[in-house]
Amino acid sequence: MSAVRFIADLHFGHKWMAEHRGFSDIHQHDEHIVNQWNSVVNKKDIVYILGDITMESADHYYRLDAMNGRKKVVLGNHDNPRHVPELLKYVEEVSGMVNYKGIWLTHCPVHERELEYRISRNIHGHIHEHVIMDSEICDGDLLIYPHRNYHCVSCEHVDYKPKTLAELGITR
Repeated sequence: MSAVRFIADLHFGHKWMAEHRGFSDIHQHDEHIVNQWNSVVNKKDIVYILGDITMESADHYYRLDAMNGRKKVVLGNHDNPRHVPELLKYVEEVSGMVNYKGIWLTHCPVHERELEYRISRNIHGHIHEHVIMDSEICDGDLLIYPHRNYHCVSCEHVDYKPKTLAELGITR
């Protein structure tokens, strides 16, 4: 049985990101991502990579060959459009945004107004350590909590493992 999974912001080969994430070097960072990915992704699974595979370089796309599953990419702000022909040697498709079962898959979060009339949820990357928050007044108190319609799948948020809808708390 195959699953559909989501992850973002791999940043293969990016020295600053590897150090910022607590790894000693690029190799340790990149290998950790590959190992975590392969610990949950089967050969027939579909994984949507929601942007920033590398840092504006095609030099590290080869890492995708070591990763299980069928890969589909939504380009991010650090994915160079000129590298798409090279990227397509390693993935099935490349998009700017995908509507998956009424959920928009994007790199950057969509504007909140889109949630009012176009879509119900947004799975995205880009914001790394943070989540989009929501708030309301309840009995005179301001309550602040993670927005239930945004699901950030940056590597840091998902333990470097692609997640299913159910694992993200999305029930259909």
